[in-house]
Amino acid sequence: MSNQTKKLMTERENFLAILKYQDYSHIPIVHFGFWDELLEKWSQEGYILTEEAENWSDGNYYDLKITRHLGFDYNYHNMFCPKSRIFPEFEEKVIEKFDDGTMHLQNIDGVIVLKRDEAGSIPGEIDHLLKDRAAWEEHYKWRYQFSPKRVEDSMVRVNDKFVPYNQGGLEFLKKDERDYPYGLHCGSLYGQIRDVIGLVGISYMMVDDEPLFDEIIETVADMNYQMVKYVLESGAKFDFAHFWEDICFKSGPLISPKVFDVKVGPHYKRITDLVKQYGIDIISLDCDGLIDELIPTWLNNGVNTMFPIEVGTWNASIGPWREKYGKEIRGVGGVNKVVFAKDREAINKEIERLKPLVEMGGYIPCPDHRLPTDAKWELVQYYCEQMRNTFEK
Repeated sequence: MSNQTKKLMTERENFLAILKYQDYSHIPIVHFGFWDELLEKWSQEGYILTEEAENWSDGNYYDLKITRHLGFDYNYHNMFCPKSRIFPEFEEKVIEKFDDGTMHLQNIDGVIVLKRDEAGSIPGEIDHLLKDRAAWEEHYKWRYQFSPKRVEDSMVRVNDKFVPYNQGGLEFLKKDERDYPYGLHCGSLYGQIRDVIGLVGISYMMVDDEPLFDEIIETVADMNYQMVKYVLESGAKFDFAHFWEDICFKSGPLISPKVFDVKVGPHYKRITDLVKQYGIDIISLDCDGLIDELIPTWLNNGVNTMFPIEVGTWNASIGPWREKYGKEIRGVGGVNKVVFAKDREAINKEIERLKPLVEMGGYIPCPDHRLPTDAKWELVQYYCEQMRNTFEK
């Protein structure tokens, strides 16, 4: 590609070219945000301001400052996220406090969790309100209905700040003049249901009360469809669509792949068919863990880009998927985040491992989750520098 073409390609154009197997100008240096505890550590070490650590969120002004300071081009999780979960949320309240500093807390999903002050990890689940049809009808079904407020009250990134969708956000999205990639979050069709009912509860429900199981999936899926439809019919323009699930762990899916394919697969297709009607043909999905057994359902129903390709102990990589599915599959992610706590040699080895994957096309390297609390600032900067040097075309 000529130097003139390089200069003419925006980050947005370059992003789409890579994932569509077209000529591109460069491999972008991309990340997926940070754990709050990491930013707090970096502020204490003097690398960023306390204000930046306390006010950071995906795609906002502080995210852009930290991103550029480290040497990244952008945060992949840069998208419009309507309210696709329970709405309105439950009131978060403390149920009981214990002498050891832990507490039972009702979270925004109505789930009782075990939480410790200042702990950033996922809290343990104690109890779930949604156990049967009575609880579904009283507390949840009405919270999973579509309302324009799910969209209108949500925030849109406009350059370096966020504005409400109904107060300038929509006009910005209609103009379609961005030079960076911006996505439309299409919600979650199963992961959020698992969050509310719990893994054990939903595993029993699909057997003990299949009609209720089906109704919950259909209700949540239709709400997400109506939400996406409302956004797209408004004239807003996006570069890619995105789902979230997190329904796998280190040994495979947290649901039978056959059940997932039959019960959830068609709902993906309904939404992906819709976004394709509006010219969106890059459709990604965020699922941690060993996802291999669910990939056929996603590909067959319109999802074509896997994210964040968590390396883990099972060594996930887009390489074997490309061999199996060809150019039908794309990927963003696959950089083992643990190297940021090691040394330069580990960074160099990881970048070397990425070379043949990048050469296949249709793949953008990105840390395989948010940067963890032990990541070293100088190593993340070194990674960005070496990535730029290595993949400069």
